[in-house]
Amino acid sequence: MKKVGIMGTGSYVPERVIPNSYFEKIVNTTDEWIVTRTGIHTRRMIEPGQALSDLATGASEKALEMAGISPEKLDMIIVGTSTADMVSPSAACIIQHRLGAKKAVAFDVNAACPGFIYGLAVAQKFMQDGSYHYALVIGGEIISNRIDFKDRATCVLFGDGAGAVVLGHSNRHGDGEIFNIDIESDGDLWSLIHVPGGGSRIPASLKMLEEGLQYLKMQGNEVFKYAVRIMVDSALKAMKSAGVTSNEIDWFIPHQANIRIMDTVAKRLRIPKEKVIITVHKYGNTSAASIPTALDEGVRSGKIQRGDLILTSSFGAGFTWGAALFRY
Repeated sequence: MKKVGIMGTGSYVPERVIPNSYFEKIVNTTDEWIVTRTGIHTRRMIEPGQALSDLATGASEKALEMAGISPEKLDMIIVGTSTADMVSPSAACIIQHRLGAKKAVAFDVNAACPGFIYGLAVAQKFMQDGSYHYALVIGGEIISNRIDFKDRATCVLFGDGAGAVVLGHSNRHGDGEIFNIDIESDGDLWSLIHVPGGGSRIPASLKMLEEGLQYLKMQGNEVFKYAVRIMVDSALKAMKSAGVTSNEIDWFIPHQANIRIMDTVAKRLRIPKEKVIITVHKYGNTSAASIPTALDEGVRSGKIQRGDLILTSSFGAGFTWGAALFRY
Protein backbone atom coordinates (compact mmCIF):
# COMPACT_ATOMS: atom_id res chain seq x y z
CA MET A 1 0.00 0.00 0.00
CA LYS A 2 1.20 3.49 -0.78
CA LYS A 3 2.22 5.87 1.98
CA VAL A 4 0.32 9.14 2.38
CA GLY A 5 1.70 12.41 3.73
CA ILE A 6 0.90 16.11 4.11
CA MET A 7 2.29 18.24 1.28
CA GLY A 8 0.93 21.63 2.32
CA THR A 9 -1.13 23.39 4.97
CA GLY A 10 -3.37 26.45 5.01
CA SER A 11 -5.76 28.30 7.29
CA TYR A 12 -8.16 31.21 7.17
CA VAL A 13 -9.95 33.00 10.01
CA PRO A 14 -12.33 35.98 9.84
CA GLU A 15 -10.90 39.45 10.35
CA ARG A 16 -13.47 40.38 13.03
CA VAL A 17 -11.96 39.98 16.51
CA ILE A 18 -14.37 39.53 19.44
CA PRO A 19 -12.73 40.19 22.84
CA ASN A 20 -14.03 38.92 26.17
CA SER A 21 -15.19 42.45 26.98
CA TYR A 22 -17.93 42.02 24.36
CA PHE A 23 -19.57 39.33 26.47
CA GLU A 24 -19.26 41.34 29.67
CA LYS A 25 -21.88 43.67 28.17
CA ILE A 26 -24.44 41.02 27.24
CA VAL A 27 -24.20 38.23 29.87
CA ASN A 28 -23.18 37.95 33.51
CA THR A 29 -19.48 37.22 33.03
CA THR A 30 -16.04 38.82 33.25
CA ASP A 31 -12.80 38.62 31.33
CA GLU A 32 -11.19 36.96 34.36
CA TRP A 33 -13.93 34.32 34.59
CA ILE A 34 -13.60 33.42 30.90
CA VAL A 35 -9.80 33.32 30.88
CA THR A 36 -9.55 31.29 34.09
CA ARG A 37 -12.01 28.63 32.96
CA THR A 38 -11.27 28.45 29.25
CA GLY A 39 -7.99 30.20 28.43
CA ILE A 40 -9.78 32.28 25.78
CA HIS A 41 -9.00 35.99 25.40
CA THR A 42 -10.43 36.61 21.92
CA ARG A 43 -12.12 34.71 19.10
CA ARG A 44 -12.84 35.42 15.41
CA MET A 45 -16.36 35.63 13.98
CA ILE A 46 -17.64 36.10 10.45
CA GLU A 47 -19.24 39.24 9.13
CA PRO A 48 -22.89 39.07 8.00
CA GLY A 49 -23.07 37.38 4.62
CA GLN A 50 -19.97 35.25 5.04
CA ALA A 51 -20.25 31.46 5.05
CA LEU A 52 -18.10 28.38 5.58
CA SER A 53 -17.02 28.09 1.96
CA ASP A 54 -15.55 31.61 2.09
CA LEU A 55 -13.14 30.62 4.86
CA ALA A 56 -12.52 27.09 3.58
CA THR A 57 -11.71 28.27 0.06
CA GLY A 58 -9.16 30.73 1.44
CA ALA A 59 -7.53 28.02 3.58
CA SER A 60 -7.51 25.60 0.63
CA GLU A 61 -5.82 28.07 -1.71
CA LYS A 62 -3.01 28.55 0.80
CA ALA A 63 -2.55 24.80 1.26
CA LEU A 64 -2.49 24.20 -2.50
CA GLU A 65 0.05 26.98 -2.98
CA MET A 66 2.35 25.52 -0.31
CA ALA A 67 2.02 22.05 -1.83
CA GLY A 68 2.68 23.33 -5.34
CA ILE A 69 -0.44 21.57 -6.60
CA SER A 70 -3.04 23.08 -8.91
CA PRO A 71 -6.74 22.49 -8.10
CA GLU A 72 -7.10 20.59 -11.38
CA LYS A 73 -4.84 17.84 -9.99
CA LEU A 74 -7.03 17.13 -6.97
CA ASP A 75 -8.75 13.75 -6.97
CA MET A 76 -10.73 14.29 -3.77
CA ILE A 77 -12.07 17.07 -1.53
CA ILE A 78 -13.30 16.15 1.95
CA VAL A 79 -14.71 18.77 4.32
CA GLY A 80 -15.10 18.00 8.00
CA THR A 81 -17.92 20.29 9.11
CA SER A 82 -21.36 20.44 10.69
CA THR A 83 -22.01 24.01 9.49
CA ALA A 84 -21.98 23.89 5.70
CA ASP A 85 -23.23 26.87 3.69
CA MET A 86 -26.63 25.20 3.29
CA VAL A 87 -28.38 21.93 4.05
CA SER A 88 -27.67 20.70 0.52
CA PRO A 89 -25.41 20.50 -1.43
CA SER A 90 -22.28 19.72 0.57
CA ALA A 91 -19.76 22.41 1.41
CA ALA A 92 -17.19 20.30 -0.46
CA CYS A 93 -19.06 20.63 -3.76
CA ILE A 94 -19.30 24.40 -3.38
CA ILE A 95 -15.57 24.59 -2.60
CA GLN A 96 -14.84 22.33 -5.58
CA HIS A 97 -16.70 24.83 -7.79
CA ARG A 98 -14.89 27.82 -6.32
CA LEU A 99 -11.46 26.23 -6.69
CA GLY A 100 -12.14 24.86 -10.18
CA ALA A 101 -11.18 21.34 -9.09
CA LYS A 102 -13.14 19.66 -11.88
CA LYS A 103 -11.63 16.19 -11.47
CA ALA A 104 -12.19 15.82 -7.71
CA VAL A 105 -14.92 13.85 -6.00
CA ALA A 106 -16.26 16.06 -3.21
CA PHE A 107 -18.22 15.33 -0.02
CA ASP A 108 -18.61 16.37 3.61
CA VAL A 109 -17.96 14.41 6.81
CA ASN A 110 -20.16 15.49 9.73
CA ALA A 111 -18.23 14.33 12.79
CA ALA A 112 -18.25 17.64 14.70
CA CYS A 113 -14.92 18.66 16.25
CA PRO A 114 -12.92 15.57 15.13
CA GLY A 115 -14.23 16.08 11.58
CA PHE A 116 -10.76 16.94 10.29
CA ILE A 117 -9.27 13.75 11.74
CA TYR A 118 -12.16 11.71 10.29
CA GLY A 119 -11.50 13.36 6.93
CA LEU A 120 -7.80 12.44 7.11
CA ALA A 121 -8.74 8.82 7.84
CA VAL A 122 -11.12 8.62 4.88
CA ALA A 123 -8.68 10.25 2.45
CA GLN A 124 -5.81 8.04 3.57
CA LYS A 125 -7.84 4.87 2.93
CA PHE A 126 -8.81 6.00 -0.57
CA MET A 127 -5.23 6.96 -1.41
CA GLN A 128 -3.42 3.90 -0.07
CA ASP A 129 -4.17 1.71 -3.11
CA GLY A 130 -2.84 4.38 -5.47
CA SER A 131 -6.10 5.11 -7.28
CA TYR A 132 -6.31 8.62 -5.78
CA HIS A 133 -3.15 10.74 -5.95
CA TYR A 134 -3.99 14.09 -4.34
CA ALA A 135 -6.60 14.95 -1.73
CA LEU A 136 -7.66 18.19 -0.07
CA VAL A 137 -8.89 17.69 3.51
CA ILE A 138 -10.55 20.65 5.21
CA GLY A 139 -11.79 21.23 8.75
CA GLY A 140 -14.01 24.27 9.10
CA GLU A 141 -16.90 25.64 11.11
CA ILE A 142 -19.10 28.71 11.46
CA ILE A 143 -20.18 28.28 15.08
CA SER A 144 -21.06 31.92 15.75
CA ASN A 145 -24.52 31.57 14.21
CA ARG A 146 -25.20 28.36 16.14
CA ILE A 147 -24.74 29.77 19.65
CA ASP A 148 -27.20 31.54 21.93
CA PHE A 149 -25.63 34.83 22.97
CA LYS A 150 -27.78 34.75 26.11
CA ASP A 151 -26.26 31.46 27.26
CA ARG A 152 -23.15 32.27 29.27
CA ALA A 153 -22.05 28.64 29.35
CA THR A 154 -21.60 28.40 25.57
CA CYS A 155 -21.49 31.85 23.95
CA VAL A 156 -17.99 32.70 25.22
CA LEU A 157 -16.40 29.49 23.93
CA PHE A 158 -16.67 29.41 20.17
CA GLY A 159 -15.17 31.07 17.12
CA ASP A 160 -15.16 30.62 13.34
CA GLY A 161 -12.36 29.39 11.09
CA ALA A 162 -11.09 26.87 8.57
CA GLY A 163 -7.91 24.89 8.03
CA ALA A 164 -6.81 22.63 5.19
CA VAL A 165 -4.11 20.19 4.14
CA VAL A 166 -3.13 18.74 0.78
CA LEU A 167 -2.27 15.04 0.88
CA GLY A 168 -0.07 13.22 -1.58
CA HIS A 169 1.87 9.99 -1.83
CA SER A 170 5.10 9.90 0.16
CA ASN A 171 8.41 8.85 -1.34
CA ARG A 172 11.85 8.23 0.10
CA HIS A 173 13.07 11.81 -0.09
CA GLY A 174 12.00 13.10 3.32
CA ASP A 175 8.29 13.46 2.64
CA GLY A 176 5.97 13.25 5.62
CA GLU A 177 3.80 10.26 6.37
CA ILE A 178 0.55 9.54 8.22
CA PHE A 179 1.37 6.61 10.49
CA ASN A 180 -1.86 5.88 12.28
CA ILE A 181 -5.35 7.33 12.80
CA ASP A 182 -7.79 6.22 15.47
CA ILE A 183 -11.44 7.26 15.09
CA GLU A 184 -14.26 6.23 17.43
CA SER A 185 -17.79 7.17 18.47
CA ASP A 186 -20.46 6.49 21.10
CA GLY A 187 -23.97 7.49 20.07
CA ASP A 188 -25.25 6.88 23.61
CA LEU A 189 -23.72 10.26 24.49
CA TRP A 190 -25.34 12.25 21.67
CA SER A 191 -27.33 14.49 24.04
CA LEU A 192 -24.22 15.95 25.71
CA ILE A 193 -23.58 18.26 22.72
CA HIS A 194 -26.24 18.78 20.09
CA VAL A 195 -28.22 21.28 18.00
CA PRO A 196 -31.84 20.05 18.25
CA GLY A 197 -33.49 22.18 15.58
CA GLY A 198 -33.12 22.48 11.82
CA GLY A 199 -33.02 18.80 10.92
CA SER A 200 -35.76 16.33 10.04
CA ARG A 201 -36.72 15.74 13.69
CA ILE A 202 -37.45 19.42 14.35
CA PRO A 203 -37.52 21.17 10.97
CA ALA A 204 -37.10 24.90 10.56
CA SER A 205 -40.17 26.81 11.69
CA LEU A 206 -41.16 29.95 13.56
CA LYS A 207 -41.81 27.80 16.64
CA MET A 208 -38.30 26.35 16.43
CA LEU A 209 -36.80 29.84 16.31
CA GLU A 210 -38.92 31.12 19.17
CA GLU A 211 -37.79 28.22 21.35
CA GLY A 212 -34.13 28.71 20.40
CA LEU A 213 -33.74 25.14 19.17
CA GLN A 214 -31.37 26.24 16.40
CA TYR A 215 -28.70 26.85 19.02
CA LEU A 216 -26.07 24.50 20.37
CA LYS A 217 -26.87 22.80 23.68
CA MET A 218 -24.04 21.44 25.82
CA GLN A 219 -23.67 19.80 29.23
CA GLY A 220 -20.25 21.23 30.02
CA ASN A 221 -19.35 19.29 33.16
CA GLU A 222 -20.24 15.94 31.61
CA VAL A 223 -18.40 16.81 28.41
CA PHE A 224 -15.23 17.63 30.38
CA LYS A 225 -15.36 14.30 32.20
CA TYR A 226 -15.55 12.26 29.01
CA ALA A 227 -13.32 14.49 26.88
CA VAL A 228 -10.15 14.08 28.90
CA ARG A 229 -10.40 10.29 29.14
CA ILE A 230 -11.24 9.60 25.49
CA MET A 231 -8.69 12.06 24.10
CA VAL A 232 -5.96 10.39 26.14
CA ASP A 233 -7.11 6.86 25.26
CA SER A 234 -7.31 7.64 21.54
CA ALA A 235 -3.88 9.28 21.49
CA LEU A 236 -2.35 6.29 23.30
CA LYS A 237 -3.93 3.90 20.78
CA ALA A 238 -2.50 5.86 17.87
CA MET A 239 0.97 5.87 19.43
CA LYS A 240 0.87 2.21 20.44
CA SER A 241 -0.11 1.07 16.95
CA ALA A 242 2.89 2.91 15.54
CA GLY A 243 5.26 1.79 18.31
CA VAL A 244 5.84 5.38 19.43
CA THR A 245 6.23 6.75 22.96
CA SER A 246 5.40 10.20 24.31
CA ASN A 247 9.09 11.06 24.49
CA GLU A 248 9.34 10.79 20.71
CA ILE A 249 6.54 13.29 20.02
CA ASP A 250 7.85 16.65 18.76
CA TRP A 251 4.49 18.46 18.85
CA PHE A 252 1.08 17.71 20.33
CA ILE A 253 -1.89 19.51 18.74
CA PRO A 254 -5.01 18.87 20.82
CA HIS A 255 -8.48 20.05 19.91
CA GLN A 256 -8.53 23.67 21.07
CA ALA A 257 -11.67 23.36 23.20
CA ASN A 258 -10.61 24.52 26.63
CA ILE A 259 -7.17 25.16 28.12
CA ARG A 260 -7.96 23.04 31.18
CA ILE A 261 -8.85 20.04 29.02
CA MET A 262 -5.75 20.53 26.89
CA ASP A 263 -3.42 20.86 29.89
CA THR A 264 -4.90 17.80 31.58
CA VAL A 265 -4.65 15.65 28.45
CA ALA A 266 -1.04 16.69 27.78
CA LYS A 267 -0.12 15.97 31.41
CA ARG A 268 -1.65 12.49 31.32
CA LEU A 269 0.16 11.78 28.06
CA ARG A 270 3.40 13.01 29.67
CA ILE A 271 3.94 15.59 26.96
CA PRO A 272 5.53 18.81 28.31
CA LYS A 273 3.64 22.06 27.78
CA GLU A 274 6.41 23.49 25.61
CA LYS A 275 5.58 20.82 23.02
CA VAL A 276 1.87 21.67 22.87
CA ILE A 277 0.60 23.96 20.09
CA ILE A 278 -1.96 26.34 21.64
CA THR A 279 -4.22 28.75 19.74
CA VAL A 280 -7.37 28.67 21.90
CA HIS A 281 -6.42 31.96 23.55
CA LYS A 282 -6.90 33.92 20.32
CA TYR A 283 -9.39 31.84 18.30
CA GLY A 284 -11.54 30.09 20.91
CA ASN A 285 -13.03 26.69 20.09
CA THR A 286 -13.37 26.50 16.30
CA SER A 287 -14.53 22.86 16.35
CA ALA A 288 -13.30 20.94 13.27
CA ALA A 289 -11.09 23.89 12.28
CA SER A 290 -9.03 23.96 15.48
CA ILE A 291 -6.46 21.26 14.67
CA PRO A 292 -5.74 22.16 11.01
CA THR A 293 -5.51 25.90 11.79
CA ALA A 294 -3.14 25.21 14.69
CA LEU A 295 -1.09 22.90 12.47
CA ASP A 296 -0.82 25.57 9.77
CA GLU A 297 0.20 28.24 12.28
CA GLY A 298 2.83 25.91 13.68
CA VAL A 299 4.23 25.28 10.20
CA ARG A 300 4.18 28.89 9.04
CA SER A 301 5.68 30.21 12.28
CA GLY A 302 8.64 27.85 11.90
CA LYS A 303 7.88 25.86 15.04
CA ILE A 304 6.96 22.74 13.10
CA GLN A 305 9.71 21.58 10.77
CA ARG A 306 9.78 18.88 8.10
CA GLY A 307 10.43 15.56 9.79
CA ASP A 308 8.75 16.47 13.08
CA LEU A 309 6.53 13.82 14.65
CA ILE A 310 3.08 15.22 15.42
CA LEU A 311 0.23 13.85 17.52
CA THR A 312 -3.31 15.25 17.38
CA SER A 313 -6.39 14.35 19.40
CA SER A 314 -9.98 15.60 19.41
CA PHE A 315 -13.52 14.96 20.67
CA GLY A 316 -16.94 16.33 19.79
CA ALA A 317 -20.67 15.92 19.38
CA GLY A 318 -21.83 12.43 18.61
CA PHE A 319 -19.96 11.60 20.83
CA THR A 320 -17.08 11.31 18.36
CA TRP A 321 -13.36 11.32 19.01
CA GLY A 322 -10.09 10.47 17.35
CA ALA A 323 -6.34 10.91 17.14
CA ALA A 324 -3.81 11.07 14.33
CA LEU A 325 -0.07 10.44 14.41
CA PHE A 326 2.00 11.66 11.48
CA ARG A 327 5.41 12.93 10.47
CA TYR A 328 5.14 16.31 8.78
